[in-house]
Amino acid sequence: MATGYLEILRARHATRLLVGTLIGRLPNATAPIAIVLFVRAEGGSYSLAGVLAAVYGVANAVGQPVLGRLVDLKGQPRVQLPAALLSAVAMSVFAFAGTGSLVVAYAAVALAGLFTPPLEGGLRALWSSVLPKEEHVHRAYALDAVAQEVMFAVGPLLVTVCVSLWSAQAALLVLNVIGVLGALSVVVSPPSRAWRSAPREAHWLGALRSPGLIALLGAFLAIGMALGSITVAAVTYADDHGGDTVYGWMMAGIGLGALIGGIAYGARQWAGEPARRLQVIVALLAVFYLPLMLMPGPVAMTLLTVLAGVFLAPAIACAFVLVDRHAPRGTVTEAFSWLVTTFTVGASLGTGVTGPVVEAGGALWGFAVPGAAGGVSLLVLIATGRVLAVPARTAVVAAGSENDPNRAVEPRFSSKDRA
Repeated sequence: MATGYLEILRARHATRLLVGTLIGRLPNATAPIAIVLFVRAEGGSYSLAGVLAAVYGVANAVGQPVLGRLVDLKGQPRVQLPAALLSAVAMSVFAFAGTGSLVVAYAAVALAGLFTPPLEGGLRALWSSVLPKEEHVHRAYALDAVAQEVMFAVGPLLVTVCVSLWSAQAALLVLNVIGVLGALSVVVSPPSRAWRSAPREAHWLGALRSPGLIALLGAFLAIGMALGSITVAAVTYADDHGGDTVYGWMMAGIGLGALIGGIAYGARQWAGEPARRLQVIVALLAVFYLPLMLMPGPVAMTLLTVLAGVFLAPAIACAFVLVDRHAPRGTVTEAFSWLVTTFTVGASLGTGVTGPVVEAGGALWGFAVPGAAGGVSLLVLIATGRVLAVPARTAVVAAGSENDPNRAVEPRFSSKDRA
């Protein structure tokens, strides 16, 4: 199992790009909890902390596809690094100004979210120019999805460590400085500097003119809703079964399940059409959400959350393959950024919908929401199956030919820079 991943990580530049991207995304992964802890340390209410965190999330969702389009037009270094610097400066303003002026606080947080660099989409656009074989690219997508789960599990821990060692203000500043260094490591690498998007047709819709991409976004909006709903229902469950500790174990269980599933999924080559495979994965994802409604004791419930997370990373990794196939020429970074945005918006919708559901029917009905949302995602994929099932490209490099209408990227660095 480990051999396939080691083969990817041994490729020239691959480890640097993966690690640099993860470090560069630290500010984004930790922003919600860092903002809440900082506002509370400043004496602000939980309501204010929640609203500021939501403002950051909305601004981030808006900025990702916009900056992704700029990356496709202007290249990675000219967009990613300035965006990372602007985001860090805005968060630093928030850290020093505090909540004394709400106008400044809201503006700083909004700008920090808006200018968060689209490092995720940028990395996925680079894989096909760093790895020589299509199956290696697909495995890298799985590794990428697994790394996301690790980052979102480790990120909050880093925030709490910084707060305990120094202060909530220091946590905001330190994590954003580290994020800039991660982005810098990526954009000065040869693949990032040499990468150029394929020539694109001028169109105001950009990547959204692809029916296949729209279908994927619809499906992953629902998956995001499922994940967001679990976070709310789990709070209600934990209130009756041990409090914050139980909640923490349940959320860790989701991440552990995704980690296990992602590693297993990427460890083998998959035959057949990825659109059909995604339908099967999402069906299993929806089915494994349903046992959460049993609501057993804390230990058994934690095990059920592990099972509920197993098919999350495989679904994301498979979706990456389809995004790469359906992105119109010259829009690959923007297309990946739209997937990130849609998933984030879906998670926010899930938390918003599940709150009233839990108040009306308790945790049981709260845990019914992810299963229903997973079913909706599956129905979208089935209804759009013909749109998503496009002929597979024979190889990533061949997909860079001028005559391939599905071409996503155009490698522009020499063979000596390959593994």
